[in-house]
Amino acid sequence: MFDFTKHTNIRAPRGNRLHCKGWGQEGALRMLMNNLDPEVGERPDDLIVYGGRGRAARSWEAYDAIVRTLLELENDETLLVQSGKPVAVFRTTEAAPRVLIANANLVPQWATWEHFNHLEELGLTMFGQMTAGSWIYIGSQGVIQGTFETLAALGRKHFQSHTLRGRLYVSAGLGGMGGAQPLAAKMLEAVALLAEVDPARIEKRLATGYLDKVVPTVEQGVREALRAKEAGEVVSIAVPVHATELLQYLVDHNITPDVLSDQTAAHDPLVGYVPDGYDVKEAAALRAADPDEYLKKARASIARHVELMLTLTRRGAKSFDYGNNIRRVAYEAGVQDAFEIDGYVPAYIRDLFAQGKGPFRWAVLSGKPEEIYKLDQLVLDMFSTNEPLCRWIRLAQKHIHFQGLPARIAYMGYGEREAFGVRVNEMVARGELSAPVVFGRDHHDTGSVASPFRETEAMRDGSDAIGDWPILNALLNVASGAHWVSFHHGGGTGIGYSLHAGMVVVADGSADSAGRLERVLHNDSGLGVVRHADAGYELAAQTLQKNPVKTPLIGPETQPRRK
Repeated sequence: MFDFTKHTNIRAPRGNRLHCKGWGQEGALRMLMNNLDPEVGERPDDLIVYGGRGRAARSWEAYDAIVRTLLELENDETLLVQSGKPVAVFRTTEAAPRVLIANANLVPQWATWEHFNHLEELGLTMFGQMTAGSWIYIGSQGVIQGTFETLAALGRKHFQSHTLRGRLYVSAGLGGMGGAQPLAAKMLEAVALLAEVDPARIEKRLATGYLDKVVPTVEQGVREALRAKEAGEVVSIAVPVHATELLQYLVDHNITPDVLSDQTAAHDPLVGYVPDGYDVKEAAALRAADPDEYLKKARASIARHVELMLTLTRRGAKSFDYGNNIRRVAYEAGVQDAFEIDGYVPAYIRDLFAQGKGPFRWAVLSGKPEEIYKLDQLVLDMFSTNEPLCRWIRLAQKHIHFQGLPARIAYMGYGEREAFGVRVNEMVARGELSAPVVFGRDHHDTGSVASPFRETEAMRDGSDAIGDWPILNALLNVASGAHWVSFHHGGGTGIGYSLHAGMVVVADGSADSAGRLERVLHNDSGLGVVRHADAGYELAAQTLQKNPVKTPLIGPETQPRRK
């Protein structure tokens, strides 16, 4: 019998044996457990998956209750999870989702970190981040293609090149999201130099193949990075220091990186960001003893961090905020020109969103890496004319080490996702794959997020803060039959700054799954294209012409424009 009671060294079951009463429940159970696999989660013993305090469940008691309920859940029942706590099971229909999740949602007047921290302390809520509390995080691979596509677009835009060879990329943060940076930069042939204050995170990236080497001092790191750049070498180097120490050295020595960013968890200053001058243990002690003083020091440190980034930007570095809300936190701390730094979505990613492209992902429940490689080949065969997608798959095969259940991410677009999902379901049905496949995505996707300092920054029609779209996305995915659907607040940029929805559907080889996959994967990305067409993006309108959707009031003559 499989042991579902463990709270340490959790590892999801592998293979085609059902422990639940259906594969929808089984998929949810395994992906929940996979989030807490030591290979995957950042601090699984504390239920923290990534992103400062992004949790899989509110408490171990809640986790145990979720697991027990999924094991017993009937195929016409739906489990409701309120901020990581299972609260009810209702009779629905076989076509309905098996799990509905809502995390960290606060009434707008109370949607601040202060109110959230108070409610969390009372045990009434938890921070689900994006894919932590929706059970579809797949380790550092989950963000790596987004980082790759961002840096590739930056290279094309600023350096007229498809690679970053001979360029120096400087950033900070090697946690659950930032850990993808060194490998993405390496895949684009750059030299990456990264600061990380937590040595354990550096060791994890070394162990999983996302980072090449660590050096003890900033001086040595800079020297090695410049030597490699001059020699045309490709390498990633980490230095166990605070970001401000690395950036101050570059400023003082008049060294300007070609590309500059940051992926610390600055969106959550209390838990996600260590103030400069403190190591991890000292920061934890201050946080526990005096949270208000900790916040004061963290925000002052973030302000210095962004001021240094601005100095390097003005010296010629191509800088971007990589979605952690660091500009906004610095702005509120007095850095009035923080937004001179570009946001990465409007600068580099929006055209992908307009085509329904985003961080689509799948995991094989067999646990067999060779089955991911089978699916890689299917992608190459089905989409052989999509050169960026094929290039990515080949690079991923070469560079990415699996964490937990073998998984893959690929920026597939509108029309491609459901075609692929249906074909995979057929492979499961024929026995070409030995167990079902889970399909999901990051909440950071084409139409599932309202986040004015990230995904919806500088929308053409001024609709940055309109929160209707992620709500419609969640409702549409429920109506379409996703196996589990989630709606969260605060992921990526922090409490008060984002609303976002997620979905997951399981390909178990059945006709039921075929229908779910076709509807969910078509409608989910299709709504994102509609959202961008509605905002006046011509590329989205062109995409809709290839994949017709009834859009009664979308057209150039109906579009207001940002004033």
